[in-house]
Amino acid sequence: MHEHHDVAIVGYGPVGATLANLLALRGLRVLVIERDADIYRLPRAISLDAECMRVMQTIGVADTLLPMMRVGTGMRFVNADGQLLVDWSRPPEIGNQGWHPSYLYHQPVLEATLRARLADQASVKVLLRHEVCAIDSQPDRVSLKIENLEHGGLLEASADWVIGCDGARSCVRRVMGIELDDLGSHERWLVVDVILKRDRPDLGDRSIQFCDPARPSTYVCGVGRRRRWELMLLPGEDAETLCRPEQIWSLLRRWITPDDAELERPACYTFHSVVAKGWRRGRLLIAGDAAHQTPPFMGQGLCAGIRDASNLAWKLADLIDATASEDLLDTYESERSPHVREFIETTLGLGRIIQETDPQAARRRDALLLDKPLTLTAPRPRLGPGDHDGGEFSGRLAEQPRLDDGSRLDDGLGYRHGLLIEPALAAQMRLPCDGSLAVVPGSDAACSEWLARLGARAILIRPDRYIAGTADNAPGLAALLSRHHRARTR
Repeated sequence: MHEHHDVAIVGYGPVGATLANLLALRGLRVLVIERDADIYRLPRAISLDAECMRVMQTIGVADTLLPMMRVGTGMRFVNADGQLLVDWSRPPEIGNQGWHPSYLYHQPVLEATLRARLADQASVKVLLRHEVCAIDSQPDRVSLKIENLEHGGLLEASADWVIGCDGARSCVRRVMGIELDDLGSHERWLVVDVILKRDRPDLGDRSIQFCDPARPSTYVCGVGRRRRWELMLLPGEDAETLCRPEQIWSLLRRWITPDDAELERPACYTFHSVVAKGWRRGRLLIAGDAAHQTPPFMGQGLCAGIRDASNLAWKLADLIDATASEDLLDTYESERSPHVREFIETTLGLGRIIQETDPQAARRRDALLLDKPLTLTAPRPRLGPGDHDGGEFSGRLAEQPRLDDGSRLDDGLGYRHGLLIEPALAAQMRLPCDGSLAVVPGSDAACSEWLARLGARAILIRPDRYIAGTADNAPGLAALLSRHHRARTR
């Protein structure tokens, strides 16, 4: 094989599969390279938020996934005596993103659904049981040598851009020579997934962080009868020993016994907190765990990778379509890195509450929080500087109003820029008609209310559903569209 592709993706986990789907929506020629023969069949990530459900909606798989998901109800942090320290309740109703704030799912189902969506995409070629063994980044392309792990044969291919979605030990990141910024948390935890033999409503449908200095632990109510416990390893404990079934059941006996459930998977992980010090080198880029890693206490690890894919795919597509300059790719890191850091830093703050193992420090923590339990809300950070105008609302996640006909706003946008605009203002403008911009009249009740709340008559929405800018009159909108065009083509 000596084929040339627009984009080569190294790694076919959920981030790589999301990126491939989004690129396929723009008709790009995509090569995906994955060393494993099939989906990793055991669960890892377990939650998605509303923003990520919008990405699944854009791809066209959200309605397929929904029957296999459970709406998340939130999380409680309790001390060793079961007293409430922190309450993170998730609203039961659909929010302004058009989805519930939190969903629980089974990761192999998510991956299979994303892969199935790609099966009919002629522009996407997937190589399973193949591994990249050499990357040569040149000024005009990247050359790849790929080993077929079934019989050892070598293939050659090339691409305009190569994206490393190949996890925490990313080979693409190593080739780029990128170091990681260590944010200071590297704790070992045992993750145990079980399948209940019978219903156990007494365990609860809300995730619980047991902030017990004797053994910090987490309970997660998964989909169906799947349940997860995460248990912190204490100093001197051996991970291999704790993964033995008899040790696992000893640790879980306060909640369940072998009569209640079957072990699906035990695994020990070190929960890292790191961010790459560079996300692009020439024609090589990284996304997902290759670019950042976070402890799981907010369930945001995979969500962050999906945001990476949604931010990056349309920028690559615009560049390859020659509607944007290469400078646009530099906004990928400048926007995403501070955004993901805010999530990681919030998670680390929660980790300090959860992972306290000193009894005296835990008592001081309890005294502080029992007096006034902390109420959490999910962070909604703004993007870092990049492809938005820097106004009051730009760089923030757009809402998704329900239109009068029952559809959601994103349904009519596709994976392109959208302009929500008052009909009277639209009548004064000559708007692009080349298909690059989806124009949505803001006459629906929910859209009118959103425009009024922002004090705007038009909102320019990016393909990743972040606001590029707003305008309140015809000259302001003309300047917004002109500035947006110049910034992307300079």
